[in-house]
Amino acid sequence: MARMKPYANMFLVFVYITLCFMLMLYFYKERTEALESENKQLADQNQQLKSENDYLTSSPEDSQKKKNGYYVWPELDQMAQKMVSESDGRFKKSWALYLVKESKRYDIDPYLVYELLKVETGNTFNPKLVGPPTKYGRAYGMSQFMKNTAPWIAEMGGLPYKEELLFDPYYSMQLSFIYLDYLHHEYGNWDEALTAYHRGMGGLEQYKEEHGHAKSWYAEKIQRKAKSHDAVAAAQ
Repeated sequence: MARMKPYANMFLVFVYITLCFMLMLYFYKERTEALESENKQLADQNQQLKSENDYLTSSPEDSQKKKNGYYVWPELDQMAQKMVSESDGRFKKSWALYLVKESKRYDIDPYLVYELLKVETGNTFNPKLVGPPTKYGRAYGMSQFMKNTAPWIAEMGGLPYKEELLFDPYYSMQLSFIYLDYLHHEYGNWDEALTAYHRGMGGLEQYKEEHGHAKSWYAEKIQRKAKSHDAVAAAQ
């Protein structure tokens, strides 16, 4: 029994050393994970600060003045007022402001949409307009949508649809933005997009077969008049 005692003591010392070593490893692992977490948080904070700094320091006129409503609003208001004046007040200021603002959102020339509405309504901008009868039916409202076209355009844009909404000038303009955006994305140019708006997508294909191009009087007139507005604005 006395011989076994030194071995028992050695075993206890071994166990003690092992436990100490395991505790050291545990605390080292905990500390390492804590440091890694702190480093990740610092890296995230640095990235956020860098992004904010890049936003604030990169081309202030491009990033700040173009996005900040304080700088953009006077230009939008000026465009809207020009439409009101050019239409002798038939195109209301609130409609014009809505049109210009949505044009920026869809990245469409506001004067192109304005001239389209002018052509569609015969320069009356009458939101209650009902077009003449055709074999496809009548067209309604300021943007002159037919009842077989308006529902799927509204659905595509996430809008509700009721026939009476076609006489709401803001709803009517919104449909025109959705449809023009869709057509321009589909064809990649305004000749085809505008001719398809006027004649329908099937009518566009028929027009191209008969004429060899999509430069209808409708597309050319709207683009020409829109460019004349842009040229005056650039000169000013």
